[in-house]
Order: sequence, then structure tokens, then C-alpha cells
Amino acid sequence: MRAGCVPLAQFQDAFSRALLAEPAEADECVAALAAQPAFAVYRNTVMKGCVDALEANFPAVARLVGEEWFRAAAAVYARAELPAEPSLLAYGGSFPAFLARFEPAAALPYLPEVARLDRLWTESHAAADGPVLDRSAFARLAPESLGDAVLESHPAARWAWFDATPAFTIWSRNRDEAAAEGEIDWRGEGALLTRPVGAVRWLAVDAAACRFLDACALGAPLSLALESALEADANANLVRLVNALLDAGALARIRLPD
Repeated sequence: MRAGCVPLAQFQDAFSRALLAEPAEADECVAALAAQPAFAVYRNTVMKGCVDALEANFPAVARLVGEEWFRAAAAVYARAELPAEPSLLAYGGSFPAFLARFEPAAALPYLPEVARLDRLWTESHAAADGPVLDRSAFARLAPESLGDAVLESHPAARWAWFDATPAFTIWSRNRDEAAAEGEIDWRGEGALLTRPVGAVRWLAVDAAACRFLDACALGAPLSLALESALEADANANLVRLVNALLDAGALARIRLPD
């Protein structure tokens, strides 16, 4: 170790603070680096890379608030949350939570939810491939075993229910420039994003579908998953619900418990 330098982990922490324009007196090596004019260029390059990555990862949010507002907010976030992984595709996992407590966004209660949907799109896009459940799989099970069967969601399936805002409609209109325009019915709604093959696609789903998928993700048998759907909506058409999820490619396989 060079004289005046601290252990590697402490050096890395000090270097990160210096990138954020925070004092780095604890490490003489970092302080010497930060004093050089070229370090400011490097700092600006790092911050610009973070902000650019966030703008790419949250396009619906950026379109909603405008480039200037978004990049200012992204810079605040980046100073508190530098990337933890080499791939910037994964950057911004906590950005929706940041927007929920970001005071300038208080007048836009749907903005964190739109950010969450942008994040779910990224997760679906980057998820592993998987099989898509076919209706014929149900026919191979004995009728008396069907209630005990467990439906597994597709690795790329992501879903969310937004109780108070039409977040999915707002998101989809800002994610897809060809989306329909017009008045928005201000009510809660759900979203399902899937990628059975090729590109990510999305559709609106109701609370019953989200509760059904939640139960499946927890390993609940089909009988309990259907009960969960009815708890969310006593009038839900369960056959139509399951068929819609099959058509969307949201389910991967059906299995009986050991």
C-alpha cells in the first residue's frame, strides 16, 4: 500500500464520494486525484452516463415530465444512488421509490407508478426465456387433480395493480406514441407485461387477474388462486380470466405438487 493511502474498500468509498463532489479528505490519494482538472471531466462523464441511462430506462416518465425536469431529477437520484452493476440496463431499480418521496413530484401522484411500469418493462425485457403454457396441458390432468395443480408464471411476466390511479393508461400512452388519446377514466387499474416470444407486450388486467397471478407466484394451488381472484372481484369470470392469461403468455407450466 502506498504511503498516505487507506485500504482498498475505504479508497473505493472515498473515490465514490469524490465522484459525487463530496469531501474526500480521509484519503490523500483520492484527494490528490480529485484536485486534478481532468477529474472534473471524469466526474461529469460519470454523472451524464447515469442520467442518460435513467432517461433510457424510464422513457414514459421522461416523456411525461419533459427532458429538463427529468434530467434534473435524475441527477439528484444519481448522486445518491450510483450504479451497483456494470450493466446500466439494471440501473434505477429504486427510482420509482425515489420519485414517491421526491418533493417536486408531489403534484404527480401517478408518476412513481408510471416509473414502476417502466421498470417492469425492463425486467420483462431482460428476463430469461421460458415455455408458454398450452391449454392442452390441462387435458392431461385428471379432473380431480386440477384443483391441486400449481400454475407457474412465465419468467418474463410482470404485473401490478394500481388501486388509486389509471397508471397503466397513462404509462401506455406515453410508452407507445401510437396509443389512443382522449379522456382518461380516473380509476384504479392493473397491468400485465409479458414476453412469450420476441418483444415485450402489455395489456390492461383487472384486480382479480393480479390477485390470481400473485397467488400463483406464491405457489398456491389452482383452487386457492381462483379463490383469491374471487376475493378481489366476486363477479369475476374465472374461465375468461385464465384464458386471457394463457393467450397473453403469462403462464409457463402446470404441475402437481410432490
